[in-house]
Amino acid sequence: MTSLKDQLLKAGLIDQAKAEKAAREERKNAHQKTAKAQKEAKRTGEVKVDEAKLLAEKALQEQAERSKQLNRQQREQAEQKAIQAQIRQLIEMNRIDRRQGEISYQFADQNKIKKIFVTELLQDRLAYGMIAIVRLGDGYELVPRVVAEKIVQRDTSAVVVLNVNKNPTPAEEDPYAAYQIPDDLMW
Repeated sequence: MTSLKDQLLKAGLIDQAKAEKAAREERKNAHQKTAKAQKEAKRTGEVKVDEAKLLAEKALQEQAERSKQLNRQQREQAEQKAIQAQIRQLIEMNRIDRRQGEISYQFADQNKIKKIFVTELLQDRLAYGMIAIVRLGDGYELVPRVVAEKIVQRDTSAVVVLNVNKNPTPAEEDPYAAYQIPDDLMW
């Protein structure tokens, strides 16, 4: 699409010198208008707001805020990943061997009954809170209580079973006080 000036030149209605003179005068008038408006603004104390400049600054501020938020999220994800790596390392270094386990130990994990096979000694230690069951990937491992407490400090959801050894004193009027229920009762 050609401009009006090009069309008039082609038709021969104006020559190149007149077209250039008209363009110079148009630029001169536009410059004078802006200079006059600036002088008027200075004289009256009015400040002309450049909307494009304000929008650009606002967009830059919003972009900076978004990038800060994204950086914060990435930093939190990296910290969470590091914590999970620490938990995995703690479990792998301190897990208790349960390969000879023949006794089924059942426990609840997220409203589901799960079971692992342990030895009689491990079953007693689980019951008295000396060892704990922790989640490692899709499976479960046994770790000493000290390690389980370190894991709880990092992520409470990783420890599935950590019994507390408490010997409650029976009430004086309790008629069944003489009948103690063992912690490792098998059904």
